[in-house]
Amino acid sequence: MDAVLETYDATDFALWPVADPPAKHLLSLSGRLSVRETGTAMAVLTSYNKSHHKARARGPEDSTGQVSQLLSTDQVIAPGGIRIQDTSTGVTAPPGCCFGLENWRDWLDFMNAEEPWLGHDPTPRTEHTGTTVHLWPDAEHPAGAPIALPLARLPELLGSVQAQLIAFLASVEEWATRYAPPLADALVAKLDEDLTIGAPLRDGQS
Repeated sequence: MDAVLETYDATDFALWPVADPPAKHLLSLSGRLSVRETGTAMAVLTSYNKSHHKARARGPEDSTGQVSQLLSTDQVIAPGGIRIQDTSTGVTAPPGCCFGLENWRDWLDFMNAEEPWLGHDPTPRTEHTGTTVHLWPDAEHPAGAPIALPLARLPELLGSVQAQLIAFLASVEEWATRYAPPLADALVAKLDEDLTIGAPLRDGQS
C-alpha cells in the first residue's frame, strides 16, 4: 500500500518549481520526494482546494498567498488515496475518484467486516472471505485475479502508509521553509490534522 496524490492540478503551475508529471499522474507521497516533487504535491493541494475557498477579487500573486488560502480552507481535500498492489500477482488497484486521501483510514472498516466505499471510475469491488478481503480493481471489468488482502496484515499495511505520510510532512516542512517561511509550521499542522496523519492508528477506528 502507498499513499498517492493525483497531479493533474499541477499542470502549468508557475508559482514555484514543480516536477514533471509522474507515471499515470499518481505521485507516491513519502519523505524521499525531491523539492520539486514536494512542490508538485503542494501545487495540487493548494490549487485543488481553491474551489472550496471563498472567491476573491484577485488570486494569490506569490507562494505565501497561495499557501495562505489553503490554510483558510475548512477541510483540505487531497485528490488521490490509497494504491494497493498484490506483489505476488502484480495486480494493482489505483484509488477511485472522489475517495480522497483524507479518507485513507476508512480502509480500517474492513477489520469490522464492513465494506467501505473506495471511490469510482474505476469502482473497486470487494468481497469478504473469512480472514481475507478480495478486491477487484474495477467492478465493471472484473475479469482476472483479485487482490487478496489478509485482514491480519491490514493494520501493518496501513501503518506503513501512515509512516509514509508522516515522512511526507517532513518534506512539506522543508519545502515550506523555502517557499512560504512564515507559514511552515501552520501548513504542517493543517495537513496533519485534516488528513488525520499523526493520530494513533487503531484497528477498526478512524
